Amino acid sequence: MEPAWLWLWLLGAGILASAHGDKSPGLPQAPRGRLSEPAPAYRQVTPTITSFALRVYKQLAAETPGNILFSPVSIASTLALLSLGAQADTSTQILQGLGFNLTETPQASIHCGFQSLIHALDLPSPKLELKVGHSLFLDKQLKPRQRFLDDIRELYGALAFSVNLTDSATAWRQMNDYVRKQTYGQVVDCLQEFSEDTPMVLLNYIFFKAKWKHPFQRYQTQKQESFFVNERTSLHVPMMHQKEMHRFLYDQERACTVLQIEYSGNALALLILPDPGQMQQVEAALQPETLRTWSQLLVPSVLDLHLPRFAISGAYNLEEILPHIGLSNIFNLGADLLGAPGRLNGTIFRVSHKAAMDISERGTKAGAASGLLSQPRPLNVTWAPHARFNRPFLVLVWEVTTQSLLLLGKVANPAAG
Repeated sequence: MEPAWLWLWLLGAGILASAHGDKSPGLPQAPRGRLSEPAPAYRQVTPTITSFALRVYKQLAAETPGNILFSPVSIASTLALLSLGAQADTSTQILQGLGFNLTETPQASIHCGFQSLIHALDLPSPKLELKVGHSLFLDKQLKPRQRFLDDIRELYGALAFSVNLTDSATAWRQMNDYVRKQTYGQVVDCLQEFSEDTPMVLLNYIFFKAKWKHPFQRYQTQKQESFFVNERTSLHVPMMHQKEMHRFLYDQERACTVLQIEYSGNALALLILPDPGQMQQVEAALQPETLRTWSQLLVPSVLDLHLPRFAISGAYNLEEILPHIGLSNIFNLGADLLGAPGRLNGTIFRVSHKAAMDISERGTKAGAASGLLSQPRPLNVTWAPHARFNRPFLVLVWEVTTQSLLLLGKVANPAAG
């Protein structure tokens, strides 16, 4: 029998520079320390990352008809790292574009928050593998300030490499090989090829591998069940099946079913299944407050669950998306980016992001306004409500301790990966 694993591999926010210039989200609360212990610094950034993620998702949904998949932690941390090396006004615009109120949370606190988050996510766990990394590839002609290199290493764990970017084909292979090794061979050919006048590449990657707390049994998987892509199109996909205890609810106001599935490690997935024809309504309702409400109202019960086995991916040039959510100035302002004078006096021209996810039987979020919920019935050994994910649905993957959103996507076609 194959190992009981979920595979999720993400490559986040490869940023290329051109010489041409609320409270926490809706999740189970992390364990609290003693009253005398200060709150972890990552709590200053994770709610903002969630809000930023929902804005990015809505923009992608407006422009992308099919599957969507990206890593909010990956994109947000890479942009925050980038702000360290920008001029003061550009740095402010990047952090405000991410959604931070710099009057309430000073820049130094934001960077310490990301430092705390990355450290917490990188802590070893016997039940799941989670690896976050940043790497900066600079052309050999660039001489970045040592202070900047020290800051990105201390705060973001980022390593800087000097490469010959004028030989773009060789450099492209070197960077792809680097990411492939860091993700244990799961992310290959992550970068699009770039031109010889690219003086800098900033990469972020996330690798995540975890087991379901309650794995599906492969013998119960139906090899050919219908998945309705839309009213006119259906396809046949493998459909996993189990009767198991999960937390879920039906949100009558937003017309969707919300299901939380736990991993055996300190992570969980939130699956949101809109009623037929209600995807846009549910997407429009995605707000941090909605997630909080759902988490408070989820009820544990035995559920007759049907979930497709799927592999999806997403690849985006975010410079086309970010200006619509307040991050336009990082593309049109000349700045002494990354403290590296000379060829880097230009503007960012590409922000690329790639993610891939594979959910199977062994491995790998919630519902509604008060008073308008149809909650599941109590535990009953002879009856269990159905949740059949046989039409497009949303998926969110969380790390529970930090309450950080690792992954956000839409499964519009489970066979398109």
